[in-house]
Amino acid sequence: MDAPPKAQRMTMTATNTWIVIGALGLGTFLLRFSFLALLGKRELPDSVLRLLRYTPVAVIPGLMAPQIILPATGSTGPDPIRLAAVAITVLVGVWSKNVISALIAGVVSLALLSWVLG
Repeated sequence: MDAPPKAQRMTMTATNTWIVIGALGLGTFLLRFSFLALLGKRELPDSVLRLLRYTPVAVIPGLMAPQIILPATGSTGPDPIRLAAVAITVLVGVWSKNVISALIAGVVSLALLSWVLG
């Protein structure tokens, strides 16, 4: 019985790299432009406009969730300091109903907790 062939390593030349970058950039542009071109001159319903106001509030937690929940390298679970900073951020956000003050409270609490307990 013959051994399976060794896996060949794929190497990218500089030209291939730039072709991939260009194709991805063009694809991203076309996706965004198609949305803007289709809806750019139309009046959106009030319900859609109301929902679009929540986009930044949904994007920020989506970007930060992996940083908070996934364990750091070498640890077995989420960092308690980060979880405490998240709790403080949520409490300030619910209390003040202000995203900016919640973000500032989260950054300050993370820095202080890291300094004191770190």
